Amino acid sequence: MMPKKPANPTAKLSVAARAVEANRRLAATYPEARCALDHQSPLELLVATILSAQCTDARVNIVTRELFRRYRTAAEYAASDPAELEELVRSTGFYRNKAKHIREACSLLVRDFGGELPRTMEELLTLPGVARKTANVVLGTAFGIASGVVVDTHVGRITGLLGLTRQTDPVKIEAGLERLLPRDQWIPFSHRVILHGRAVCIARRPACARCVLADICPSRQD
Repeated sequence: MMPKKPANPTAKLSVAARAVEANRRLAATYPEARCALDHQSPLELLVATILSAQCTDARVNIVTRELFRRYRTAAEYAASDPAELEELVRSTGFYRNKAKHIREACSLLVRDFGGELPRTMEELLTLPGVARKTANVVLGTAFGIASGVVVDTHVGRITGLLGLTRQTDPVKIEAGLERLLPRDQWIPFSHRVILHGRAVCIARRPACARCVLADICPSRQD
């Protein structure tokens, strides 16, 4: 008689229960999880987040050391020389568009918001270069406002592997995660998943053998 295969533990958990359990384990594993972009103000966080598109946070942090020394207010960014700003952010990639978005966003901040960042999703989305991910980063990290769940490449990929979503569109992934997690976990959940994606669940070589989520992950590699 062939021995019975052990029961798949993922079968015992609903998607909602798996989300809560995954968040609990990640919280224990990464108790100090926070935004990896260096900043001292909401404006600096906005600029850094715009620069982080298709670029590593480590590279952005190198670039912003000089950038934040040169420009301190939205008015200074708005009045900056385009060529100079492009050169400063060149190594983050797509530098012309990023510099353009920073200048235009800061111009609108000066014109419509007195040079300060607004604190609502609707208002932030009026700024050039700002989509929901960037707005959620700013609202959650700079102001502690849980307006949604930050969905970057790590969050989209890992929540898919965990079976928490079947969506590929970030806005739909975000909406689904909001239904699965309590609001007070929306902000820290993303930070934890991002750290886990960098340290363990690496896209090209996931380290399932040392993953704290392996036994509840339907995509684990034995």
